[in-house]
Formats: sequence, structure tokens, C-alpha cells
Amino acid sequence: MNNFKTLMNGVVTENPTFVLLLGMCPTLGTTSSAINGFGMGIATLFVLVCSNVVISSIKNIIPDMVRIPAFVVVIASFVTLLQMVMQAYTPALYNSLGIFIPLIVVNCILLGRAEAFAAKNKVIPSFFDGLGMGLGFTMALTILGAIRELIGTGKIFSVSLFPEQYGMLLFVLAPGAFIALGYLIAVVNKIKGKA
Repeated sequence: MNNFKTLMNGVVTENPTFVLLLGMCPTLGTTSSAINGFGMGIATLFVLVCSNVVISSIKNIIPDMVRIPAFVVVIASFVTLLQMVMQAYTPALYNSLGIFIPLIVVNCILLGRAEAFAAKNKVIPSFFDGLGMGLGFTMALTILGAIRELIGTGKIFSVSLFPEQYGMLLFVLAPGAFIALGYLIAVVNKIKGKA
């Protein structure tokens, strides 16, 4: 039951995007469509789960003096692996996400979870923490991307729901990301009773 609570913490209670407001660069930069948001979320989820598990496994052998650099090396290793796999098997998504894939290394969600959770807990809870945070991030990016794509182009996951000429181009551009994210955060706060 404790692992379920750890999992749900990242999805609901401490959602990295809607509650903690972490990882804003990829959130705003990659969510021009639902598929881009989903792809970036899944990529981050993979790195988050793998790095949490490895960091939790080796936490006792890492000297305190080089803890953060060691965490960055572990995260960078998984990002490099992910980058090569995406380049080989999903080149269109890889090209669409561009520079944001290598920038996963410096995403504050990953380093934050490594420092705050994986370095202090056992492997299984660290796995569930990474999974929960990754699912929360993926959910947030997919929802934001779907809203921006729908309002901007009349499509969701490239399925046309209304003619594109009725879309508001603003939502596909950078200012639309800020507007849509602001409204989504307000909705989440209202639902949680904070507003």
C-alpha cells in the first residue's frame, strides 16, 4: 500500500508540472501537440525510473563529496541510451522534440527526485517514485499538448475534430503554452481546493 501512495504522490499530490511547477522548459517547449507532449513525457518517465533505481542501488557506495556529479552521470547515461534508441526507432518524434531530449539530463525533476528520494530510499520505493513522477509529468504534458493542439489546429493526436481554419494559431505558438498552462494550473488548484 505504501508503494501505491508513493506512486500516486507523483501523479496527484506532488505532480511535477501542475503542483511543483518543475520542468517548465520541456513543458512549454514540447507541448505544441499531444503526441509531442506524450513522447517527451514517456522519454522522461523512462530516464526517471531507470535513474532512480540505479541511484538507489548505488547510494551507499557513492562518496558524499561527489554525490551530485555521480547522479548527473547516471542520468546522462540513460538519456544517451534513450537518445540513440529514439533516433533509431522514432526519428520523426526525435526530430520534433529536438534539443529537449538531451536537455532531460538537466531537468530539475530528475535531479530533484534523485536527491530527495532515490538517495534516501530503497530500490522498490524509488522505482515507484520515479514511475509516479514520470506518469504525472507524462499526463500533464499530454493534456497540455492536447489542449493546445485542439484549440490551435482543431486536432488531437492528429485526428481532426473541426476544420483547421477555425483554430487559434496562438495556442500552437509559445504564448499559447503559457496561457494554457496557466489555466490548467488554475483548474488543478480549484479542484484541490486551493483557489
